[in-house]
Amino acid sequence: MNITTNFDGGNILVISAESSNDIRLEIRKDTNSDFSQWFYFRLQGAAGYPCKMNIGNASGSFVPEGWKDYNAFASYDRLHWFRVPSFYDGKVLRIEHTPEYNSVFYSYFVPYSYEQHMDMVHAAQISPLCVLESIGKTTQARSIDMLTIGEPGKGKKKIWVVARQHPGETMASWFMEGLVNRLLDEDDPISKKLLQKAVFYIVPNMNVDGSILGNLRVNALGVNLNREWEFPSKEKSPEVFFVRNKMDETGVDLNLDIHGDEDLPYNFTASIEGIPEFDDRLRSLQDTFLSSWENISPDFQTEHGYKKDEPGKANLKICSKQIGSRFKCLSLTIEMPFKDNKLLPNPITGWSAERSILFGESVLNPIYYIVNDL
Repeated sequence: MNITTNFDGGNILVISAESSNDIRLEIRKDTNSDFSQWFYFRLQGAAGYPCKMNIGNASGSFVPEGWKDYNAFASYDRLHWFRVPSFYDGKVLRIEHTPEYNSVFYSYFVPYSYEQHMDMVHAAQISPLCVLESIGKTTQARSIDMLTIGEPGKGKKKIWVVARQHPGETMASWFMEGLVNRLLDEDDPISKKLLQKAVFYIVPNMNVDGSILGNLRVNALGVNLNREWEFPSKEKSPEVFFVRNKMDETGVDLNLDIHGDEDLPYNFTASIEGIPEFDDRLRSLQDTFLSSWENISPDFQTEHGYKKDEPGKANLKICSKQIGSRFKCLSLTIEMPFKDNKLLPNPITGWSAERSILFGESVLNPIYYIVNDL
């Protein structure tokens, strides 16, 4: 048997692999950081053999409670992904699977590679509705790509959507693929009306370096980008530095920051009640956005989520809080599950890339309901 991770996003350490019944693994920590949870590896030479893959340091991961009721993803072609039985005993995560073919991939969630990112943004720029530009460089000198969809003009609303600040949250990239493709669909009436009234500034992957390195939460220097928005550093967090500067240049009327949650089996938003500027206008916009999304997408709900901040107690280092406060605008963190949507489960795939795409498409409807009032 052979286990490898020498590819985009790969992450696992092999402790021993002498027997298919007792493969011992550990998740490698994020680059220059103590975070860990993301894994992605290739197993070869085990076709027909019952495999038990034991991740021995699962209890030391970022959110160990996230392993409860979790099942890993597997794929033979990296196109079609399915869940395989996984068990957590409080210390070790055991993945059990008998591969049908000689080579199989296992991953924490369906990967979204840098090559896929480049394919997506370059396909988007072919549309006459879209411009692709680099607004800065990462710490490893990769481009920070931004798509401008729609024609800027006087009176048009400025809508920002950013994703993948935490690189292991790959469902955010699938969400963005759905959002971008629907916006560029010239036969979609919601998209057409929105682009008459608004311009979308979209950063599909804030943390390209971390994505390639196989990190869960940080960039190449070990910095958690979603704690850098109050005082971003051009040296340590250029990904935030350049995006926030561009926001200052364009202005922001609505901001959405796309994430995944390791533990909660629901789709939900984290709101901005705790920012000093939160008032009746922002509350009304937020209520309309949430209720309309809940009405049109059974995959979205408002009952389960994070505890709301008390007035004036928001952490302004976080993207949604900082941008909401800075521009006095509606600014939300959107969270998707690594496990499944408990309210609408799928036993084969759990929450999946395909449902993330559809969820990204669906967010245009609540935006449409509030765009006139932004």
